[in-house]
Amino acid sequence: MLKIYKDSDLVLRTRAARVEIPLSEADEALALAMFQHIKESQDPELAEKYGLRAGVGLAAPQVGVSKQIIVVHFMIDEDDNYLTYVLANPQIISSSVRRTYLEGGEGCLSVDESYPGHVYRYHKIKVKAYDILNKKDIEINVFGYPAIVLQHEIDHLNGVLFYDRIDPANKDKFPDAISL
Repeated sequence: MLKIYKDSDLVLRTRAARVEIPLSEADEALALAMFQHIKESQDPELAEKYGLRAGVGLAAPQVGVSKQIIVVHFMIDEDDNYLTYVLANPQIISSSVRRTYLEGGEGCLSVDESYPGHVYRYHKIKVKAYDILNKKDIEINVFGYPAIVLQHEIDHLNGVLFYDRIDPANKDKFPDAISL
């Protein structure tokens, strides 16, 4: 199991370095270990056995490595189909004007406390990245929940935590935002 660093650790407040493509063996091994960690965190038996909190995404800074590698993995339907991305150097290259947010707020494996409030994110984004599993450059178009998760993980690469985006003084600054 990987150690998850907490929000008080400096590595989570530092802009992560781009990784060289093709990936080194060490960077590829890190990405695959992160992917395995997320998958195991979603298995109730393994999560209990190893004391894991269930997650849908993970960024390399969260495991103490300041590199631009992220993993996103979660079930998208009742047929056990998953949305899975294991990415290096992800960049948002376009986004919608419309915003969205999770009604219940966001959480994070690196944050133990609860931070109430809306985290407004772009409803639709296009991301350019290197797909580590398929070893090729890709562009991803997503909206809604997948877009929120990708933005959350990409924020980690820039030293930004979800609660940095909560504005308690202006909770409804995007009145047309879509609640998920």
